[in-house]
Amino acid sequence: MQKVQKPARYTGGEYNQIVKDIKDVDVRVALCFPDTYEIGMSNLGVRIIYGILNGMDGVWCERVFAPWVDMEEQMRSGDIALYGLESGDPICGFDIVAFSIGYELSYTNVLNMLDLAGIPLRSKDRPDNAPLVIAGGTCCFNPEPLFCFIDMFVIGEGEEVVTEIVERFRLSRGAGMSRHGFLRSAAEIDGVYVPSLYDVKYNDDGTISGIRPDEGVVMPVKKRVVKDFESSYFPVDTIVPSTEIVHDRVVLELFRGCIRGCRFCQAGHVNAPVRFRRCETLIRQGIEAISASGYDEIALSSLSSSDYKQLNELCDGLLSWCEPRNVSLSLPSLRADNFSVELMERIQKVRKSGLTFAPEAGTQRLRDVINKNVTEEDLLETCRVAFEGGWNGVKLYFMLGLPTETDEDVIAIADLSRAVLHIWKKYAKNKNRGVRITVSTSCFVPKAFTPLQWEAQISIEEYLRRVELLRSSLRTKAITYNWHSPEQGHIEAALARGDRRVGDAVEAAWRFGARLDSWSEHFSMERWLKAFKQSGLEPSYYACREREKGEILPWSLVNAGTARNAELWGNDE
Repeated sequence: MQKVQKPARYTGGEYNQIVKDIKDVDVRVALCFPDTYEIGMSNLGVRIIYGILNGMDGVWCERVFAPWVDMEEQMRSGDIALYGLESGDPICGFDIVAFSIGYELSYTNVLNMLDLAGIPLRSKDRPDNAPLVIAGGTCCFNPEPLFCFIDMFVIGEGEEVVTEIVERFRLSRGAGMSRHGFLRSAAEIDGVYVPSLYDVKYNDDGTISGIRPDEGVVMPVKKRVVKDFESSYFPVDTIVPSTEIVHDRVVLELFRGCIRGCRFCQAGHVNAPVRFRRCETLIRQGIEAISASGYDEIALSSLSSSDYKQLNELCDGLLSWCEPRNVSLSLPSLRADNFSVELMERIQKVRKSGLTFAPEAGTQRLRDVINKNVTEEDLLETCRVAFEGGWNGVKLYFMLGLPTETDEDVIAIADLSRAVLHIWKKYAKNKNRGVRITVSTSCFVPKAFTPLQWEAQISIEEYLRRVELLRSSLRTKAITYNWHSPEQGHIEAALARGDRRVGDAVEAAWRFGARLDSWSEHFSMERWLKAFKQSGLEPSYYACREREKGEILPWSLVNAGTARNAELWGNDE
């Protein structure tokens, strides 16, 4: 009887994986993604860091992913420690265990992976010979909820700083430096935050009264930015998974950052400034990556791909090579205000993919509040172009609970969705195929380093009331309505704006059985409420409390380094 679903998740041996002779290796790195193989192998950042570290002489970087519950059961019952896919060796014997963390609900997976590896959960409990535990990724712009578990955080982009950390690690080990001595030394690297070197004090009301670094330690820690993005590493020899993954294709990163500045979008703010790759570079990278992998699709990816200035030239250059080989292009991130017939004709040459747009709000007033510069006319004109061009489906994403949202704004989502349906009825090229309009809503989650970071999240009960208001307002079977779990959104917000004390709740939740919380079938609100209560905390204190502009925020010890983030330091955007 098969005891584990999808065993290919755990076997390694994929085409283009990197295996080194252990005799030539003096630093071993476990690159850990705290979610399943299918999610982690779809992450471009993981592939980039994997390639950079393995490009260093004497360094062997291996991949590690969170096991599904069936595999975890087998590992614990069989006393199998968490291991690297390339060698099968337990990662507790590696030098560095590095996590890439992009979603708050994966925090308990970090703890679970450390425990499966046999590594003490808390930094203070690790002996000098234990692996160095580091973390990077978007979530690390507020590192505080994980401060007691992570030895060192990378703030910002990791391409350059990871090599500097490895070299500093080599030097300190050669000098016989203690663990604390190395951490103190590594804190001198730009973009490195060592939480044990900072002390945080609290007021009686739970707010932060002060953050004090040790003598000689930098505060705030300024994020790292790859200035020469054009020449930065891109993994053309990408690993080809042995089993299906979420994004089973070559991904080209057109540019980093975003020109739009939506006030709710953390990624758009923390990845600033905007840096583009040249069209010729992207064409070469795409062709080389397809040739090295055998994939039949290239995704042109960035936060807003259709804002790439040379998009038409890029599509033409790639398609001249891809079309004869039946390789398709897809644009996962489109704007409703710059979608054109010309662009549509290019991306449907090989095969037609779905269209997804994110108006975010139902009225222009609320879109103006969040700086989402898309009008109703933009969206309807885009849908007309698409339906006339043969598309019969569109997905529309909105948020509920945005600051200043009223019931009229919620009902307007239904009005806008029905207007899209009307456009299909009027302009569709082939009405016999029917129409697929999907409306999805999630709950607004305030995030660090956005202009809305001080705003309150609405309660779970209020979110569900607005969901019902929208559902009852749609009144047509031609539109499918899906909504994201408000319980997951509530805990996400509590972790996103959490302080150091929240680490106790994360550990308590894990000890109560929390893991794989981003998967709805494994998430338990009861478990999280119990964990927060045991820790003497309320998740609503972090999620639903509006912050005062003068309040010291947990992430005040980080400087995201852009004009858009100036509000954190007391200035208007």
